[in-house]
Amino acid sequence: MSDVTILLEALERGERDASVRLLPLVYDELRKLAARRMSQEPAGQTLQATALVHEAFVRLVDVERQQQWKSRGHFFGAAAEAMRRILVENARRKRRLKRGGDVERADLDADQIEAPALRHDLLALDEALEQFAEQDPAKCELVKLRFFAGLTIEQAAEVLGISTSTADRHWAFARAWLYRRIAESDSAPE
Repeated sequence: MSDVTILLEALERGERDASVRLLPLVYDELRKLAARRMSQEPAGQTLQATALVHEAFVRLVDVERQQQWKSRGHFFGAAAEAMRRILVENARRKRRLKRGGDVERADLDADQIEAPALRHDLLALDEALEQFAEQDPAKCELVKLRFFAGLTIEQAAEVLGISTSTADRHWAFARAWLYRRIAESDSAPE
């Protein structure tokens, strides 16, 4: 009788430490099963073979439920079934509307993303900042601290005595406002 079979019988009897001794003996085979199964999954899978093995093993050796293992083959068959169920649960979770439903994930390369060219003209920025300062001096001060002093959001927020989340919102608004203003001045006929 193999060590695996002996430990499976010990698990059936409810010996809790048997699962600790069983894992090193079956880990490599379970890992191979999981790797084979994961190779058949579509690209972009977030579940890794190691995580699949661990989750399946936890389900297989649940000492709260009485398990009846007839043989080593029976154990590995159950392991394959546990992995299948985990993958199905994972696929259902991903298909849910709040996770994007049937929308396919696409990887983007930063070089493929094109932003409209905006000339970095200091004079245009200065002119836009003057107009912005008339409208909203506090947000203008944030821009000056970030752009000209090189402070982080956290540092600028501390200097201005505002929360980081408020600074984030002000920074997003200011950037959008200044971008629009500079873009308009770039497209205006001279």
